[in-house]
Amino acid sequence: MAPLPDTFFMQQALAEARAAGEAGDVPVGAVLVVDGEVVARGRNRKEQDLDPTGHAEILTLREAARALGAWRLSGATLYVTLEPCAMCAGALVQARVGRLVFACRDPKAGATGSLMNLVQDPRLNHRVEIAEGTCGEQASALLKDFFRARRRTGSAERGELAERLKAPDSKSGVPETVSKVRILHSPPC
Repeated sequence: MAPLPDTFFMQQALAEARAAGEAGDVPVGAVLVVDGEVVARGRNRKEQDLDPTGHAEILTLREAARALGAWRLSGATLYVTLEPCAMCAGALVQARVGRLVFACRDPKAGATGSLMNLVQDPRLNHRVEIAEGTCGEQASALLKDFFRARRRTGSAERGELAERLKAPDSKSGVPETVSKVRILHSPPC
């Protein structure tokens, strides 16, 4: 039987991305494939879980390691809808993932080609094969639509936050949140 094309698995990652967007997280999804079978899937859950490491790639790698009973994922291919950041790229190297397929580049945080290429750095003990652009237009459109909608609806939320930050503390006249900030000074060298 011929191997399934990358688009087949990227469509599944896009479904995860859509679910992330519907839940209020940035729409990024991932699936991890070994021998033509999806062994793990994930989506961004930073907002849902209040977890700064809740990226689709990290959650998918964790699920895959549990499912396979091993942290080394050397025969695996990770399909993700957005170019991985430095944290996720580092995790791909640590997990020894064999191949990465991502849909679209991330010019602000991408660490597998845009800002740097961490997964193919010759100084590291493992390098990941990269393929990019599979379903790129779909993934890019999903992200653009999400952020366009967030800018429209989020402006009211940002306005409320700004007002709360401006509300002065009754005693000092300084915004309450600002008065609680402590500035630490380092001793001179």
